[in-house]
Amino acid sequence: MLLSKLLLPTLKEAPQEAEVISHKLMLRAGMIRKVASGIYTWLPLGLKVLRKIENIVREEMNASGAQEVLMPMVQPKELWEETNRWEKMGPELLRIQDRHQRDFCLGPTHEEVITDLIRTNVRSYKELPLNIYQIQTKFRDEIRPRYGVMRGREFLMKDAYSFNADEACLQDTYLTMRNTYKKILERLDLDYKIVAADSGAIGGDASEEFHVLAENGEDTIAISDSSEFAINTEVLLKEGEDISSLEGKPSPDGNGTIQIKKGIEVGHIFQLGKIYAESMKANVLNKEGRASTLHMGCYGIGVSRLVAAAIEQNNDEKGIVWPHSIAPYDINIVAIGYDKNEQIAEASHELYEQLTGMGYEVLLDDRKDGYGTKMKDSELIGIPLNIIIGKQFIENKEIELKSRAGESSINPISDIETVLDFFKDK
Repeated sequence: MLLSKLLLPTLKEAPQEAEVISHKLMLRAGMIRKVASGIYTWLPLGLKVLRKIENIVREEMNASGAQEVLMPMVQPKELWEETNRWEKMGPELLRIQDRHQRDFCLGPTHEEVITDLIRTNVRSYKELPLNIYQIQTKFRDEIRPRYGVMRGREFLMKDAYSFNADEACLQDTYLTMRNTYKKILERLDLDYKIVAADSGAIGGDASEEFHVLAENGEDTIAISDSSEFAINTEVLLKEGEDISSLEGKPSPDGNGTIQIKKGIEVGHIFQLGKIYAESMKANVLNKEGRASTLHMGCYGIGVSRLVAAAIEQNNDEKGIVWPHSIAPYDINIVAIGYDKNEQIAEASHELYEQLTGMGYEVLLDDRKDGYGTKMKDSELIGIPLNIIIGKQFIENKEIELKSRAGESSINPISDIETVLDFFKDK
């Protein structure tokens, strides 16, 4: 992609409304633009990152045996009344009417729709277990949207729903999803904790949150420094425990001491049990031929929120430092004097074709700007590796490779494959 053709409206300063690092950098890097409060347009650079995360989520969900569907964003009032959530959800549920004055809502979640689908299409325990998911836009009318896409009203989410014949089968599916979420976050190279949590408006018997650790996290979590123990302090506050007294105390699991950290909730998994199936009369015939209520699980992960969480955890004073798996481009060819020197322009295009043929996603900065401007933009948007073609190429047929982490190397342009092998490990 020629950078001169890319819709990339970078900013030197972030608007005053941007409070947290991810919001500031996503605006400055030309990834998003605000349409209305809590509603954003994803520009080409931001969309590339969003799609990469979406694809990782999809790959791991498919590998777990889950099946993808796509349910409507607009949902009828009648389904929500079956679970008493039409009123219970309160003003977060955006209610609308069609031309016939029939009531609908914009879906913040899809328990009712998926349960209706299964109760009308699955008859026997022999068809279970099922784990059905979608990656789809959701809408929650937040009272105070803030922090950009981290707490917007419209967002992209992966939500999955499992249907099981009994409690033991639900436990198996729940653990499978727990491990799947771990694989997703590990592929994204994010530091995270699995946290005991409150089930909130979704309900159910038990739930856990997945938190990306970051200074600007909205949630406060108590974690062990030597084990996987972690709990959302909201749960402790409901039980009357003094959070300030926890710091440095022995972990309840006997391993290490407690630390108080900030986290960004990016995923939440629930053992719903029978609460939705009972209210919506979702049954199958069991081994004895009798109607048996389904056991359900619910598993959500915020795809668009993961973009912001990755930035909150990976940035410096220059801009974004993407984990390689989700960087919008792998390499930026910084051509100094592209518009003035045919040798540089020709060599830049040849290198672009070579690297693209090797499977890399490549930018070619063909703009008229100087070295300083081009490098600042590349560092702001977080490209992992810059290849600089300029004066040294004219004199010695050499290029400079400079990683986003700061390592640099001067090498013959003919030695590009060997040099790239070195930077792959960085």
